[in-house]
Amino acid sequence: MNRTKLLLTLAGLLFVGALALDARSFFAKTSSHPPVVEQRLPNGHLHRVATAPVATSTVDQTHTVAQPGEAPINGVLPVILGQPASGPVELTGKLSGAYVKTGPGEAFAVFELKARAPQKHERVPVNLALVVDRSGSMDGAKLADAKRAAQELVRQLKTGDRLALAHYGSDVTVEPSVLINDQTRRELLATIEAIRVNGGTNMSGGLVAGGNAVHPFSSDFRVTRAILLSDGEPTEGVTSNQGLFSEVGKLREMGITVSALGVGQGFNDTLMRGMAERGGGFSGFISDSSQLASIFTRELEQAAGTVARAVTLNLTLPPGVSGVEVMGLPSTRDGDTVRIPLYDMTSSQSARVVVKLTLDAPANEINMKVLDASLSYVDVAAGQPSWVTLALAAKVTNDAQVVHANLDREVRVHAIRALGTQQLQAAAEQMQSGNRESALSFLTNARKLFGASSSALAGELADLDKTQAAYGSAQSDSEVRQEALNLKKKTMKNFGQNNSY
Repeated sequence: MNRTKLLLTLAGLLFVGALALDARSFFAKTSSHPPVVEQRLPNGHLHRVATAPVATSTVDQTHTVAQPGEAPINGVLPVILGQPASGPVELTGKLSGAYVKTGPGEAFAVFELKARAPQKHERVPVNLALVVDRSGSMDGAKLADAKRAAQELVRQLKTGDRLALAHYGSDVTVEPSVLINDQTRRELLATIEAIRVNGGTNMSGGLVAGGNAVHPFSSDFRVTRAILLSDGEPTEGVTSNQGLFSEVGKLREMGITVSALGVGQGFNDTLMRGMAERGGGFSGFISDSSQLASIFTRELEQAAGTVARAVTLNLTLPPGVSGVEVMGLPSTRDGDTVRIPLYDMTSSQSARVVVKLTLDAPANEINMKVLDASLSYVDVAAGQPSWVTLALAAKVTNDAQVVHANLDREVRVHAIRALGTQQLQAAAEQMQSGNRESALSFLTNARKLFGASSSALAGELADLDKTQAAYGSAQSDSEVRQEALNLKKKTMKNFGQNNSY
């Protein structure tokens, strides 16, 4: 059993009989319920695991889920607009309240990114690498559909685009990058038709080869992207999740966006999603290989419509703020700076980032700087780096009623959604591991969290009902896996990400 599954299994067992997650934050403040600690999993996400009870009376948690008997929160704080306000990507943000209580406490911050529609629509020429799995498990309909989809992609490329083709089994074959014209188009179509299955799954070899094929031309193109397709676990070359994440990170540093598409039933969805998150591209969980042609078309549209690439949100923690948890997204921390890679954005595309902060508000200050944010990206139209900055602050008080009276309803809903979605994510992992009792326990945790704001999260509760019903009626391992994948797709949307198929 790998480390991720081991941690999740342990967490599920600890939660059995204790269906309320972290009673300190979510329900009555009592030591009879177990608090939680956060553990970072191999996929880069933080997971909350029950621990022994501790006294928590000194920690202010009014910014989190509704406390028993508290008055409804109806206030909405104004959003803070990042500066400069021009440029293709808008950044806004706000805290979960206008006040923080003196002493140890928690708060949430929500950031919204949105790509503006350009005044003049322009299709960007693209420099693509298509990296296709031809291992033995692709034999039959999957390879036939992959080849048909690749050929359709070739037909849709415009004169002046570039395409490199890499296909991998145990070995790797690379067709060098070529400018698209009538002759190269015909040659590529014939080359794709001749692909045959062979051996194992050297995913890293195919990915690196595809990246190397397009990199020499990346300076001549505003958008360079590698599209990876696989139906299974890597068996040769680099096989660990972290090792492949590292390879993707190197490609992104070279200016190459990576999308990762899993097809069929045997692919590693955690790996494919993680590569897309770190590569700035899209992920896809594709059960029916006949859908590949439409997915490849959408990938081309995404690449050609890119307005901002290398999008990264950087958070700087000022004095008094010691901890930050980025909900549902990979992040890296270096000292007081947290780096969150996001995906390339097309016109009108958006992203939401929710973070939970651990702070200690000083008693001798009137105001407290809580978080500094900086959004960096490459403006594709201008062909140059661009930045947006934003600072979030709160007033300090010793009056809990003042804190509560100035909480933000919208941010609390986002926070509850993110906390509940962490439980859905864990439930999906337990479904795939065959741990039914633990999966149901995590689903119950999510229901209780969503129920803390049931009117605003009615859609999430309805989706949870459908998931639980479908999971309960699943008759085979493949049906259970499909429900787990469907649930994982929902978690991506719930976390505010719009880069999945």
